[in-house]
Amino acid sequence: MKKSIFLLFFFTLTIIQNVLSTPSLGLLLLREWKPASVVTEADINTYSLDSCFQILPISDAVFVRMRGKSYKKDCQIPLSDLRYLKLLHRNANGEPQLGEMVCNKRIASILVKIFRELYEAGYKIERMVLVDDYDAVDEKTMEANNTSAFNYRNVAGAKKLSKHSLGLAVDINPLYNPCYRLRSGKVEPISGKKYVHNRGKRKDIPYKIDHKDLCYKLFRSNGFVWGGDWRSVKDYQHFEYK
Repeated sequence: MKKSIFLLFFFTLTIIQNVLSTPSLGLLLLREWKPASVVTEADINTYSLDSCFQILPISDAVFVRMRGKSYKKDCQIPLSDLRYLKLLHRNANGEPQLGEMVCNKRIASILVKIFRELYEAGYKIERMVLVDDYDAVDEKTMEANNTSAFNYRNVAGAKKLSKHSLGLAVDINPLYNPCYRLRSGKVEPISGKKYVHNRGKRKDIPYKIDHKDLCYKLFRSNGFVWGGDWRSVKDYQHFEYK
């Protein structure tokens, strides 16, 4: 009888220990780094905040996603010049969400610093995954309000390469901070047209970037220029490194 009780106790204790030692779903998502996944503050504390802001070389797995999309056949940028960033951001509901970005190695540490400051300040960025999840099509990624950097392509409507081709430009919350070409009246993305006019006085634009915005201040103070300050084109989403 005593032996049976002892075995039952031992068996129960083993189950409890296994349950306690099993990582939460959020911790598993952090360890595997599943972009666009929402995690808890507790999981982040266990995993460590520093581990949520990392600079890594372009792995084979990441390149498989990029090849033929953001990294096109004629891409002249060596992979060794690019870096993969693990970034944490606050989503539309203010929840911690896993993000990712490919950028030029020249600005990798600067971007990690900026996005960490934005995260710690509670700044909201709705989505942050590679443009390759949208086939590297600008209109698609902008319509999804996806924040991104590297995409080997020309400037829209021109023959010269965009700063995104070098991984030296970042677009932030692009749906609500569209690109507006004053001469033609063209707006990118199309759904962003309602967020173009009278921006200075409006308070109904989510994620609005202007001169008072923390995102603007951090990028400008770290050597970036803002497309919203340009004359013939108002690219409110766009920051590029000079």
